[in-house]
Amino acid sequence: MINFIWAGLLIVGFVVGIITGNVEEVTNAAIESANTAVELALGLVGVMALWLGIMKIAEKSGLVEKLARGLKPITLKLFPDVPAEHPAMGAMVMNIAANILGLGNAATPLGLKAMQELQTLNPKKDTATNAMVTFLAINTSSVTLVPATSIAILASAGAKTPTEIIGPTIIATTVSTVVALIATRYLGKLPKYQINYDEDTEYEEAK
Repeated sequence: MINFIWAGLLIVGFVVGIITGNVEEVTNAAIESANTAVELALGLVGVMALWLGIMKIAEKSGLVEKLARGLKPITLKLFPDVPAEHPAMGAMVMNIAANILGLGNAATPLGLKAMQELQTLNPKKDTATNAMVTFLAINTSSVTLVPATSIAILASAGAKTPTEIIGPTIIATTVSTVVALIATRYLGKLPKYQINYDEDTEYEEAK
């Protein structure tokens, strides 16, 4: 769908350029934008390599695992329907810990694994459970301590103090996560968003 949208925008741009007699300007803008994209991408390589290297050290040193253990008491309260020793709980904790440290590459497969495991606890496979919705909200809002990508973009754009984004990012992601949790808790209590289990025994067996 996104490919069709971009193709449509390009076609509309060229058609408008032809109609208004500004085809040359449209072509020049396209070429300049392509050059800017390449320069920005190359500028990100060094900074991203540095931060990803630091994050990989944190992962290999066990910092992510320790952070995950520290988050476990919180996740038990956030996901009361998920058994403490279930694989879904471990995957969710590791995903949240990875996101906090800016380990996006490590967080993605952990998030997918967590959703797969949560689906095994779901008695209605075509409807998301409260745990799945809560996890998705946390994963999307994602409290972040080290916004490596944003730092890299600012540095490549010539910012003198790109790390100043860390403070505002922590505040913004904390607020977004709190709002996300409040929203999921409130909406989850509304009859419209509650799962009606036909058989209580089936639900208990699924758990």
